[in-house]
Amino acid sequence: MSRLKNDTFLRALLRQPTEYTPVWLMRQAGRYLPEYCETRKRAGSFLQLCKSPAMACEVTLQPLARYELDAAILFSDILTVPDAMGLGLYFAEGEGPRFERPLKDEWEIRNLSAPDPHAELQYVMDAVSEIRRALDGSVPLIGFSGSPWTLACYMVEGGSSSDYRKVKSLAYSRPDLMHHILDVTAQAVVKYLNAQIEAGAQAVMVFDSWGGVLSEAAYREFSLRYLEQVVAGLIRERDGQRVPSIVFTKGGGLWLESIAAIGCDAVGLDWTMDIGRARQLVGDKAALQGNLDPNVLFAPPETVAAETRRVLDSFGNHPGHIFNLGHGISQFTPPDNVTVLVDTVHEHSRKLRAQG
Repeated sequence: MSRLKNDTFLRALLRQPTEYTPVWLMRQAGRYLPEYCETRKRAGSFLQLCKSPAMACEVTLQPLARYELDAAILFSDILTVPDAMGLGLYFAEGEGPRFERPLKDEWEIRNLSAPDPHAELQYVMDAVSEIRRALDGSVPLIGFSGSPWTLACYMVEGGSSSDYRKVKSLAYSRPDLMHHILDVTAQAVVKYLNAQIEAGAQAVMVFDSWGGVLSEAAYREFSLRYLEQVVAGLIRERDGQRVPSIVFTKGGGLWLESIAAIGCDAVGLDWTMDIGRARQLVGDKAALQGNLDPNVLFAPPETVAAETRRVLDSFGNHPGHIFNLGHGISQFTPPDNVTVLVDTVHEHSRKLRAQG
């Protein structure tokens, strides 16, 4: 594999000095880009797009052709893992992801097993290899997975939920079954992420999208414990290079210090917490990734630039910041405002470095 031309993102994850703050966006390959919508139309469906390595590669590269981003992220979906467990993933129009066979009965839960990433999920590994080749050392490639708790939410609820009644009821009434689901899913996530690293991913991210719906005690028992298990099981070095890990709990601002202590290299922040305060809390335990409110991108360009500078100023001229949104980019985002965001991050952070 060719040497990276731009390793700013990886250096920032390891809290090393960088010439500017690197930037990438959660869901950066998505429906806000007309070229993505065209490719998705050709694919026929979202799942077919995910399961075609060539098309997954195509859409992964699209935002990099438009914007001066410092990292690419594999185009896939967090629900590929439970789909490979046999739950039958499908996407209903206007409803989002659903499972044909959500976990209901004890025997189904007891029969759950971690899939072989080189069997049911080989299409993801093929996409990682193809994307890595196509990037040709331009920027690093991020692999990812959902967290055990977030995946378990979908697996028990059968889809997204407004109140998480089924999964929380299971957690409180039958914690033994809940822990069995989480343990098997954590094993699956470790295998899946390590297979992505072996296929060419140079950093990995764990999306704990629904961790923030838990109470503090429940978060520690049902989410953080398994995030720590995942991080501990990851390949830390590949081809002589460190493979950093990022953990992002949406709504996890209350537990930042605890997340930083599990051994990940960076903690992702949603937009509800000041990143400067977060840096003071986390100290030198981990880098921070975030954390502009995605809805800022609907504002006029001058507001986008001002709010971007506000995040950078709050973090200050310190190592260990990767600029990102506080959650995935909206499909309704004007693409030109993303240009303003990316350019402002690079220009303003260079000025901060120059000020010393």
